[in-house]
Amino acid sequence: MGDTAGIFARNRAHGRIDLSVIARADRTRRQRVVEEGSLRIRLPEVSGTEAEAVIINTAGGIAGGDHFSIAIGTEEGARLAVLSAAAEKVYRAIDRASRIDVRLSVATGATLRWLPQETILFDGSKLHRSIDVDIADGGTLVMAESTIFGRSAMHETVRHGELLDRWRVRRSGKLVFADTLRLGSDIAALLARPAAGGGATALATVVIAPADETLARRARDCLAPCSTEAGVSVWNGIAVIRLCGTDAAHLRRDLVSALNHLCGTLPRLWTA
Repeated sequence: MGDTAGIFARNRAHGRIDLSVIARADRTRRQRVVEEGSLRIRLPEVSGTEAEAVIINTAGGIAGGDHFSIAIGTEEGARLAVLSAAAEKVYRAIDRASRIDVRLSVATGATLRWLPQETILFDGSKLHRSIDVDIADGGTLVMAESTIFGRSAMHETVRHGELLDRWRVRRSGKLVFADTLRLGSDIAALLARPAAGGGATALATVVIAPADETLARRARDCLAPCSTEAGVSVWNGIAVIRLCGTDAAHLRRDLVSALNHLCGTLPRLWTA
């Protein structure tokens, strides 16, 4: 039979990105770019003071045992929006889970907008993701992540799998936000529970810092007419927005509307 496990391990995709940007003459420019494995990052020419960085996964998706690591840093005064070229698809895992580790750092006077497109989970997929953020006093963060369970337009559903999603946000070294979502085994049954997802197949979380009750009221007003269920909380100087729905297209529309209203116009890649 041969070394099946060894062959499987050698064919797993690995990738690493390490990007830092600096402010020079009212523009944000790259300071350090490291690319390894199947991950690439491109910084297209854009107008204005905010730079854009587009993450590309040349592996064409994520499968069990794949491991990707992303580190993004913004130096003082820099403004950066980080996007993904397309929605990321996480395919069925035979045994080991896929791993994505993200580290973001925001210096004083810098602004980082973490705006990847949706993560789509297929039936039987296993994903372990960690997002660790360090914000200096005077730094600004906008972070949005959407997770879709199956492609409803293709009549695909997610019944079983595993999702472990761990977020930690620190301001000047002090923990101000900790959130962990764990779904395992019968995901469909868990999401169907009224106290969990209420039948939802599309989820999104937005973290904005700094934030106050004024921003929270604006967010609630903006989200009131949305077709997806939404909630807003503010504490520790940050705002957290949750969206939960049964239609991925409706969730994306409502998320785009909220981000445009609260955090400035989204890059064209999101709205094209």
